[in-house]
Amino acid sequence: MAAAAAPAVRCSLLQRRPLRCGPGTGSAPLPARLSGLCAAARGGLRQFGSAGLRPVPGAGASLRLCSTRVAQEGLNKPVIDRIIRVDHAGEYGANRIYAGQMAVLGRSSVGPIIQQMWNQEKDHLKKFNELMVAYRVRPTVLLPFWNVAGFVLGAGSALLGRKGAMACTVAVEESISEHYNNQIRTLIEEDPEKYKELLQVIKQFRDEEQEHHDIGLEHDAEATPAYSVLKTAIQLGCRAAIFLSERI
Repeated sequence: MAAAAAPAVRCSLLQRRPLRCGPGTGSAPLPARLSGLCAAARGGLRQFGSAGLRPVPGAGASLRLCSTRVAQEGLNKPVIDRIIRVDHAGEYGANRIYAGQMAVLGRSSVGPIIQQMWNQEKDHLKKFNELMVAYRVRPTVLLPFWNVAGFVLGAGSALLGRKGAMACTVAVEESISEHYNNQIRTLIEEDPEKYKELLQVIKQFRDEEQEHHDIGLEHDAEATPAYSVLKTAIQLGCRAAIFLSERI
């Protein structure tokens, strides 16, 4: 009876619809491309209703109710909550960044490279969806903002050209890799055996984010005009996003 009375958990909270390039993305005039980007961004925003998030058919990452949960005894719950919440937000934002880049450059020569990195980010997000349920962690309330901000950053950097998109990738992935390293140190100081599974996940994702960083450098990210200024500005935004998503 208790199981029957338990409220159903909607697992659509963090689903999102992968964005595709419309016809003529590679050659359409800039105003038409901007119009298409606005429409795509609005499409992402429609996932967020006034009463919460609605399910999006066909979304890549699904949040499912797990039948088994991680035992909470002995865990430093505030630390685990903070780590999983901010990492989930980061992977969600990264997905939106790559969605924005694909909306602009999906049919260009770097489209397959961006898609490959995006596919890995989808896997990251899916895993953190599962960890959110397993550890009973609520998501940050800022997800609707990261939904729009991530897409705008991705599309905006891509409008600078492939080098601009890769400069954005380098800046973001470098910030994420450093952030993951800090979390690894924290968990090792807490108890490496107790947090073995979480450490394994974070280490793997750290290595893959570093690969994305290196791919960006290999594709002339540093040749972007005002590269240092652009990189610094993006990384300041990343630090602010990390600080806020850990706490609210």
